[in-house]
Amino acid sequence: MEIRNLTARCAEAQPRHDWTRAEIAALFALPFSDLTWLAQQVHRRHFDPNQVQMSTLLSIKTGGCPEDCGYCSQSAHFETGLKATKLMDVQATLAAAQAAKAQGASRFCMGAAWRNPKAHDLDKVCDMIAEVKALGMETCATLGMLTGEQAQQLRAAGLDYYNHNLDTSPEHYAEVITTRSYQDRLDTLEHVRGAGMKVCCGGIVGMGEAATDRVGLLHSLATLPAHPESVPVNMLMQVEGTRLGQSAPLDGIDFVRMIAVARIVMPQSMVRLSAGRETMSDELQALCFLAGANSIFLGDRLLTTKNPGQDRDTALIAKLGIVPMPYVTVEEDSAEAAE
Repeated sequence: MEIRNLTARCAEAQPRHDWTRAEIAALFALPFSDLTWLAQQVHRRHFDPNQVQMSTLLSIKTGGCPEDCGYCSQSAHFETGLKATKLMDVQATLAAAQAAKAQGASRFCMGAAWRNPKAHDLDKVCDMIAEVKALGMETCATLGMLTGEQAQQLRAAGLDYYNHNLDTSPEHYAEVITTRSYQDRLDTLEHVRGAGMKVCCGGIVGMGEAATDRVGLLHSLATLPAHPESVPVNMLMQVEGTRLGQSAPLDGIDFVRMIAVARIVMPQSMVRLSAGRETMSDELQALCFLAGANSIFLGDRLLTTKNPGQDRDTALIAKLGIVPMPYVTVEEDSAEAAE
C-alpha cells in the first residue's frame, strides 16, 4: 500500500475500528523515517508532543499466582525465587501513593497477582482506591479477571482505569498462557466497559512471536468496539526460571515500530512505554517518544522487575525537554467530550 494512501487513511477525523491486518502490516513495512514521520503527524494532531504522563505501578499483592503466564515471575508454576506476600495494608498503599505524587506521578496503578479477586480482598482494594482517589490522582488497577458485578464495585469506589492486557496475538497466545483464554480476557474488558471505566490494555513483545503476531495484537486492540484509552507496550523482561526467560531480546528498531504503529492505529490512546526501559538507552527511549509514546512509569520497580530510577528519569526528561502531562479527571474529560 502506498504511503500517500496510508497517510490519507490515518488523517481521517475519527479513530477507525475497521483496520485490516494487511493495512497494519503495510504500516510496519514502511521505511523507518516514513513510519515515524506518519506517527508524529498523528501524535501531534491529538497530543502535545512534549508532554508525557508520569505514572507509578505498585504491587499490592505479590507472587503465588495460579496462572502460567510464561513471562511472569509471580506465577506459582515457576521457580523464580520470588516470595509470595499478602495483600498490602491500605495505609501502606496510601503512603506509597503519596510518595509517588511527590515525585511527579499523576497516575497511581495497583497490581495484585490473582487469577481473579475474592470478595473480601476486593473490599480492601476498593478502600485503597478511594484513599488514592482522594489524593487527586488518577487510579488504575490490575487484579486479574473480573465479573460484571466486580467491575461495578470497583467503579463505585472511584477506579478510573482497569488494566487487562491481551499480551499477544490470538494465534500466539497459547504459546504464552494456557490457564486463561483470549476470550476470558475480552470478557473482562467488556465488563470493565459495561461498568463505565476506561480500559488499559496492551501487550508484550519479545516473547518469541513472529512479526505477524505483532500485527495481530495491534489488530485485536484497534478493532475493539472502543479503543483502549491506555495502551501499554511492554518489552519482555527475561526472568530466570520462567518459560520465556531465555527469549532473545527484540531488536530496538522493531520495538520503536511497534510504538509507532500503535500510535497510528489508536490515535487518541495513551501509548505507554512500559516494561523494558531499564535495558533501553536514552536514545532508544527518545525514539519511542518521537514515535508517539506519551506515558512512562516512574520508580525503580515495575511490580517485580527493574525500572529506571528517579535520577535517571529526571535526567532523561530534562535532556529531552519533556514536561509532565497535567492530570485531567475522568469527570473533566467527560465534560470536554460533551462540549
